[in-house]
Amino acid sequence: MSATDAELLRLRNTLRDLVALGAVPLVWVGASPPKVIGSFLELIVSALRLDLAFASVVDPDGTELQSARAPEQADAADRAGEIGIAFAPILNAQGRVRAASPLDGRSLNLRVVPLTIDEQGVVIAASQRDDFPCDTDNLLLSAACTQLSIWLRGERLHLERERATAALAERERQKRELEVENLYLREEIQSAISQSGTIGRSAALRKVLGQIAQVARTEATVLIFGESGTGKELLAREIHERSARAGRALIKVNCSAIPKDMFESEFFGHVRGAFTGALRDRLGRFQAAHGGTIFLDEVGDLPLELQPKLLRVLQEGQYERVGDDVTREVNVRVIAATNRDLPAAIEAGLFREDLYYRLNVFPITIPPLRERSEDIPLLAAHFAEQAARRLGMPEPRLGAAQCAALQRYRWPGNIRELGNLVERAVILSGPGPLRLDQVLPDARATLTDAPRARPEPDAETIVTETEWRDRERANIRAALKRAKGRIHGPDGAAELLGLKPSTLASRVKALKLRIEP
Repeated sequence: MSATDAELLRLRNTLRDLVALGAVPLVWVGASPPKVIGSFLELIVSALRLDLAFASVVDPDGTELQSARAPEQADAADRAGEIGIAFAPILNAQGRVRAASPLDGRSLNLRVVPLTIDEQGVVIAASQRDDFPCDTDNLLLSAACTQLSIWLRGERLHLERERATAALAERERQKRELEVENLYLREEIQSAISQSGTIGRSAALRKVLGQIAQVARTEATVLIFGESGTGKELLAREIHERSARAGRALIKVNCSAIPKDMFESEFFGHVRGAFTGALRDRLGRFQAAHGGTIFLDEVGDLPLELQPKLLRVLQEGQYERVGDDVTREVNVRVIAATNRDLPAAIEAGLFREDLYYRLNVFPITIPPLRERSEDIPLLAAHFAEQAARRLGMPEPRLGAAQCAALQRYRWPGNIRELGNLVERAVILSGPGPLRLDQVLPDARATLTDAPRARPEPDAETIVTETEWRDRERANIRAALKRAKGRIHGPDGAAELLGLKPSTLASRVKALKLRIEP
């Protein structure tokens, strides 16, 4: 073969290798950096007929990788670190360099090529050929290093994109957590504005407040018993606010309002695609309460088949989101409440005994309003003031007659019923005494202030003038005694009797009654 033919063949092979190099990045897609670097070195060893190839590269993850290949030295890959140390003095060399091989000491012609990725890599090609590197060698080596640089840059961008996506997803997750907690906090603020706080001075209430003071500073689970409307949620909030978790969220869950098929999702959350309609990941109430307190209201209404799932998270502090196989841990304090007789529900097979004992660590029973009637005037006065301020109306007067009527009523709806009834009365009353005749059941029969020593006379009973005067005198004397001798003003005797103060004063004078404080 003539020299011209040999040169043409070499050019043809070079052109073929250049075309092949253009497809190399596609071959490397999805491969790990060590495999890509090894493949790259094997490629240039074959294409350039090298005796040794070495590469030192900072991979996309920031790790420095060193690799080597030599056709006649099988252990070259294992000795890459040794080769790197030996070639360190020539890493910045320009053009062709003559040096001894770190593997066998043979003299080699070397070409050092920095990679074009912020100088984060270098490739060394070495051969015993006297003409190495010729122009064709330099062309192929440059093209191969360019392809390696393109792959490294692409992988770095891909990794940065994945990290940015993960960071964005984490920020979205944190944002959703904050939104959930802020939603609960806003609900708590609104609830706090509308609630009265704990009001009363009865012995029954003082006993409950004493129990709260004892248990609030601990981490014990609390189970609050009480009829509907007695203020179980209010006491749960007070326990939370007195505890070491007061700076974190108090998450409220109405167990009776959760559909059976949404229980797990509501309590523990779900991942996107876990079920039809699960368009994105959702945090559960327990995760939202992490580090704080969760209040399980009406816990006695939980379906029996769902109670073991609640029991597990209470016992172990662990759960899985719906559609997820990752076990998560949560640190919450549990306060539960119910208006049901749970021991009776256990006997009827409607409530698990082990769940009951897990919740019933520190039981508190809130007395119904009818058992703390001495607190009713205080509560009614507070509700009247609160409702008048909220409605922008003048505050009505709450007299002894109104308080007596409120105390005689049985209050099946307890404090909630009292608050609603007083608000309705404020709307109907306007300025003046609080009107209960249109809102309180049997109010007309209960609002009579004067005590009756005997039954009212029927239509045929004749009352003498003396008896009539005695009755009037006794009635006025009773009103003056209740009003502590005051005729004028709110809760004065005139108001109790429904008379003008001047009229009552005239009658007191006519009947020669003594006014005693």
